[in-house]
Amino acid sequence: MDNLKKYILITSGFVSVGLGILGMFLPILPTTPFLLIAAACFAKSSRRAYRWLTTNKLFGRYISNYRAGKGIPLRIKIMAISFLWLTILATVIFFVDNIYVRILLLIIAIAVTIHIWTIKAKGNE
Repeated sequence: MDNLKKYILITSGFVSVGLGILGMFLPILPTTPFLLIAAACFAKSSRRAYRWLTTNKLFGRYISNYRAGKGIPLRIKIMAISFLWLTILATVIFFVDNIYVRILLLIIAIAVTIHIWTIKAKGNE
């Protein structure tokens, strides 16, 4: 039973990493929560995978800073919010005809913007 739990956690961790990576390119999919889920799964199942995730040069630093409450750099916040709104507005204007879907996308964009903006900026006390 313990082996089954371990493999389920490892699989869930790698699925979460994949979703987190997709979230780097798809503004509707959040990156950090999936990477934090992956870190939690790996912490309970595989030291090697946990170490790989938290020391990964692409996103390990952001996980460590987020978990330590250090925040994220202001430049990253501005880039993330800008990219989010660019892609959401392009989707709403050019690709979605349904008014309810447009409203939902805009509500999601507002919520994600608020979430990102309220995370403490790294270096700001």
